[in-house]
Amino acid sequence: MKKELKGQIIESISAQLKQYPNFYITDISGLNAEQTTKLRRACFEAGIKLTVVKNTLFNHVIESLGNEEIKLLVPTLVGNTAIMYTEVANAPAKLIKKLQKEGFEKPVLKGAYVQECAFVGADKLEELASIKSKEELIGDIIGLLQSPARNVISALQSAGGTIAGLVKTLSEKEEK
Repeated sequence: MKKELKGQIIESISAQLKQYPNFYITDISGLNAEQTTKLRRACFEAGIKLTVVKNTLFNHVIESLGNEEIKLLVPTLVGNTAIMYTEVANAPAKLIKKLQKEGFEKPVLKGAYVQECAFVGADKLEELASIKSKEELIGDIIGLLQSPARNVISALQSAGGTIAGLVKTLSEKEEK
């Protein structure tokens, strides 16, 4: 491979890492054409960009970043390597789990860089799948905030509009 082409590939990988805050390092070797097509289609539908990379070139990009956390992933760069770039932290983990339930042996998780933390090993798949996305966390917070407001509104409605009735209703709810 010519040096110019290597430089272009390294720039492309660096651009992907800047565009997508999370990435998963996987092994997809041994998939037949039908399985590869299904994997690529599933990745596209989930908003995941899947690319196959040369370990040496990806290693060069990781080393040039100067991020010690990402450098923890260097030992995973052995054998065939495919990178799943994503904006949603848990999307690739959920996709891998779904495909495994359907009988796929691959992709196999080697490591991941998610929310500025490195995860090394296939045993981290469950942990990665349980990470909540930004939208899920916002939904949880809104739900927590709505509950007390609903209690106050309910107490106001059942109190008949008087302060004494409101205090009585709220004290009854606390006792339950």
